[in-house]
Amino acid sequence: MEIKYEYTRKRSDFGRPCSFSDLLAEVTVDIPPDPSLADNFIPQDPVDFGVQEGPVMAVHEVNTERAQVSSRGVNHVEGGWPKHIDPKNSELTSRYREEVEREEAYTKTVQRLGFVMEHYIRQNNTIDIYEEYFEEEEEEEEEEEYPSAKTINVLRDPNTPKRMATHLSWHPDSNRAVAVAYCSLDFQDSRKDMSFDSYIWDLEKPYTPELTLKPSSPVVTLEYNSKDWHHVLGGCYNGQIVYWDTRKGGLPMEMTPVEFSHRDPVYGAYWLPSRTGTECFSGSTDGQVLWWDIRKMSQPSEKLVLDITRQDQLKDALGAISLDFAPTMPTKFLVGTEQGIIISCNRDAKTPPEKIANIFRSHIGAVYRVTRNPFFPKVFLSVGDWTARIWTEELMDSSSIMETKYHTSYLLDTCWSPTKPAVFFTARSDGTLDIWDFLFHQKEPSLSLKVSNDPLLSLCSQDNGRVVACGTRQGTVSLLEISPGLCTLRKNEKTLTSSMFEREARREKVLQDKYRERLLREQERLRARPEEQEDPQEVFKQARADFLSNIKAERQRR
Repeated sequence: MEIKYEYTRKRSDFGRPCSFSDLLAEVTVDIPPDPSLADNFIPQDPVDFGVQEGPVMAVHEVNTERAQVSSRGVNHVEGGWPKHIDPKNSELTSRYREEVEREEAYTKTVQRLGFVMEHYIRQNNTIDIYEEYFEEEEEEEEEEEYPSAKTINVLRDPNTPKRMATHLSWHPDSNRAVAVAYCSLDFQDSRKDMSFDSYIWDLEKPYTPELTLKPSSPVVTLEYNSKDWHHVLGGCYNGQIVYWDTRKGGLPMEMTPVEFSHRDPVYGAYWLPSRTGTECFSGSTDGQVLWWDIRKMSQPSEKLVLDITRQDQLKDALGAISLDFAPTMPTKFLVGTEQGIIISCNRDAKTPPEKIANIFRSHIGAVYRVTRNPFFPKVFLSVGDWTARIWTEELMDSSSIMETKYHTSYLLDTCWSPTKPAVFFTARSDGTLDIWDFLFHQKEPSLSLKVSNDPLLSLCSQDNGRVVACGTRQGTVSLLEISPGLCTLRKNEKTLTSSMFEREARREKVLQDKYRERLLREQERLRARPEEQEDPQEVFKQARADFLSNIKAERQRR
């Protein structure tokens, strides 16, 4: 290292105290002003100065009255009804209307208010301030939009090994959360460390569940109570019915005893629109539909055996693998069975055999889902085997009025759009979601989207029809946002859909009548012709010749 500076001092000078003395002031440096530097400065004009002048006080206080503020919310569904009347029950509301209309005060009040109402109606009809002058141009712009969908969120099963997302249910309050039932439906699945938990997910926090539901057996189906949002109903794999109060944690509030429960997994459980909001019913593959009240779950309040021979024999009952209940028809419900038959039931019938109203022979194999149209309750949709079919209750013992094409993969679930009467969604075993709009395309879906490489087992749409949740075999729930054209109700769309359903029902009825006439003519011809023994060899030769001629004609056509 090179020495830059060396300082030497005697050893005796180290540590010597400093001595200070007074000296006169002297100028060390004197820099005279340079006028040439003045040009580099910028004068500031005007110049701001802050001056504060106030009297000095020892104490200064101001005492004002404190305003008491409280937050309150109002949830208005349908007003004007007494507490004992459920607005969703059409029978109670119609009965109450008839009672009110019989009163004398009702007639006088209507007459008195009628003149006032007529005056304001005429005043409003003078000019329409909300008239849209360019409505047609806006519709043309909307029609040009191509159907599309995008994934906005993914919810994954936090457990290992993975289980199936068997059922989905949206929270009734603005769809802010979704309840997902996780269960393995594989026969004798005995994997170790398999969790029984199901979850409620908050869409704003999709990485961790908002609430963990801890049943004693895996839950196959979950359903929110539309009247009391905090109650969640579940159907277990061991046949028990259980419900939770989300305000009190994830442990069940109560469950049904095993000896009075179903003997097979519960594939469907729904709340009923009762006064108390505590009644529900469930269906299972053991061939029974049971009604419950969560205030007393020691035994079912009512029972129905799904015996289509109407003998009320459990050994002949058909296994229920799907249920559907619409609040607009509080006494009727649909059951999809493992044997491919749809049963329309009426709870108000006097005897159990009479409760099985109609039978629809629908699919080859299990009916995985059956659901009513939210706009036309007598029209319902079913999926099974490779197709989705649309039925109407006005045609008894007939085939479907409309159906999709046969797919190469199984269809496992479906649901209607809550905002468009002719739009529905289907989930396929190859992981594809199909969106159908029968007003525009009946042979091909309007949009097909590959959601996952795993089979899609469950579907559920939000009330606004904009977001659809899809559950897969590996427990992944994908939330898809579809384009506005597939969830916005257009002008006259409801009328066009109604006329389409009526037209197809008339066509099916005509075909059904012609088929019956042909059968009658065939029977009469057989009765008129004398009995004669047909030679089996001749019948075989004729069938063989017809078969070969059909093949030859088909080859020539191709």
